[in-house]
Amino acid sequence: MNQELLIINVWICQIEGNSISPVFGGIFIRERKIESIFRGEGIPNSLTNQNCKVIEGSGRVVTIPNVNFHDHFYSRLAKGLDIKGSTENFTKILENLWWKLDLLLDEEMVRASAVQGAADSIKNGVTYIFDHHASPTFTSGSLKTISDVLTEYNLRGVLCFESSSRNGDEMQRLGLEENLNFHKRHTNDDIKALFGLHASFTLNDELIKRASELVNENKMGIHIHLCEDKSDKELSIAKFGKSSLQRLIDHNLLSEKSILAHGVHLSGSEIDQISNSGASIVFNPDSNMNNAVGLPDYDLMISKISTLAGTDGMHANVAKSIKQIFLLMRNAGYSFDKAFGYIIKIYFDQLNFVKKYFPDFTSLQLGERADLIMWDYIPPTLFNSGNFWGHYLYGMTECGIHSVVQNGEVLLENFKLNKEVDLKFIAEQGKILLKKFNNS
Repeated sequence: MNQELLIINVWICQIEGNSISPVFGGIFIRERKIESIFRGEGIPNSLTNQNCKVIEGSGRVVTIPNVNFHDHFYSRLAKGLDIKGSTENFTKILENLWWKLDLLLDEEMVRASAVQGAADSIKNGVTYIFDHHASPTFTSGSLKTISDVLTEYNLRGVLCFESSSRNGDEMQRLGLEENLNFHKRHTNDDIKALFGLHASFTLNDELIKRASELVNENKMGIHIHLCEDKSDKELSIAKFGKSSLQRLIDHNLLSEKSILAHGVHLSGSEIDQISNSGASIVFNPDSNMNNAVGLPDYDLMISKISTLAGTDGMHANVAKSIKQIFLLMRNAGYSFDKAFGYIIKIYFDQLNFVKKYFPDFTSLQLGERADLIMWDYIPPTLFNSGNFWGHYLYGMTECGIHSVVQNGEVLLENFKLNKEVDLKFIAEQGKILLKKFNNS
C-alpha cells in the first residue's frame, strides 16, 4: 500500500560523497519518495495535519539499507542436517553436504528456502540481495520461483543459477539456459540478473566457452566462486591446464559488473589482473572460517580491488560480516586507522557496485527512493560525521534492526514483520529435505 509515512526523532545518516553526515530530525515520505527531511524533535507544524502513519524513532539511527552481495538462499533448510561422510577438507564438505543437498531441492523446497531467506534478510535490514542459486534437478524456472518471493516481500534482487559441469551434459545445458532465460524474460526495475557459474574446477571447457558467448552477447556480468579454497586453482590447472582466474580472463568473462566471491587463494599478480578488469571481490569471513579455507589478503585486495561483503548463505546478517572483516584485520595487526579506512572503502565500494544494477539506490537525499533501515541503537555520546564509523562498528552492528522501509512501504516495524511468514510450510519442507538427505 502506498501510504504517507512520517519517521520522527531519528539520526538520519545521509550519504554525501564519500562521507556520512548524521542529522537529528525526521523524514516525510510520500509517493514512495523522500519528500522532506527536517531537523529537530517531534513533528514540524507544516506536517501536523498530515494524515499519515508515524514511526517514533526515540533517538535511533536511520541509514541506507544493507546489501548482501553473496547469498545462497538454497542453503536455508540445511540447518541441523546429519552429514554422514567426511568433512575433513573443502572438497569433502562440497561432496557430502552441498552437492548432495542441492540435488534434492524441488520447487516447493526452493520456495520455502526463499521465504526463509527473505524474512531473515528483512530482519537484518537487508533489502538488496545478490543470490547465487543451485537446485540442479529443479533448474528451469527456479530463478523465477525465487524472484516471485522477493517481489512478494518487496525486496530487490540480482539472481543467477550456479551453472556447473559436475552433474552431466543435460544439467549443464539447463543451467546455462536458466541464466539466459531469466535475464531475458523475468528481469525488471527490481529484479536483475547475473550469469551464475559455480567455480572453475567444476566448469569444463565447453561450458565456459558457451558461458562466455552468452555473457558477452548479452552484456552480462558473472557471479562465480573464485579461489575459495586452494583446490579450485589446483584442480583447474590439473584438469584444464590453466588457473581459475586465467580461464576467466581468456574467455573475456570479467567486467565491472562481475562478482568474484571469496578470492582467498589469489596471488598478488592475480589481484592486479582483477583490478585491471574492474570486477569486484566479495568477502565472506564467517563462511571462510567455518570451512577452514583460510582468509584473503585483505590489505592487498582492498587497496586494489572494489570490495564487497556477503554471507555465503550462512546467515543474512551482512553487517556482522563487515564487523568480522574489521576484527580480523585488527587481529592480523592492522592499525585502527588502516582497518577503519578499509571498512569505509568497502562501505562506499558497495554503493558504487549496487548502482550498476539499481541506479536509483538511495543516499537518503531529498527526492530519492524511500529505502531505509532503523537500527535499534541510540548513540550514547556525540554522533557526527567524524565519529560515525566508531558508532557503526562498535554499536550499530551489534544491535538489531528496529524497522525497515522499502520503496515507501514498511516491511518491519518494532522488530515485527508486516507480512506473515508461513513457518509451517517452511518446517514441512525442511522435514521432507531431512528425510531425503538421510536416505541419500
